[in-house]
Amino acid sequence: MTTEEQLLDRYGPLLSLTELSELLKRSPDGLRIALRSQTEFAQKWNAAKRKLGRRVYFRASDVAELIDEA
Repeated sequence: MTTEEQLLDRYGPLLSLTELSELLKRSPDGLRIALRSQTEFAQKWNAAKRKLGRRVYFRASDVAELIDEA
């Protein structure tokens, strides 16, 4: 089973910031702060970010790709 399939089974097509922080073993506030910085990490993960209204989600396919890259 690929990383993308596992993420889709567990979270569906979109992950919330809380779900992503759980997956990456970080606190939601810590992840939020890291995504605001000007680091390579922030640039890569912000590219996977999608906003629906005021809510922030991350596409499972993009998250799987970033995890597989690491």
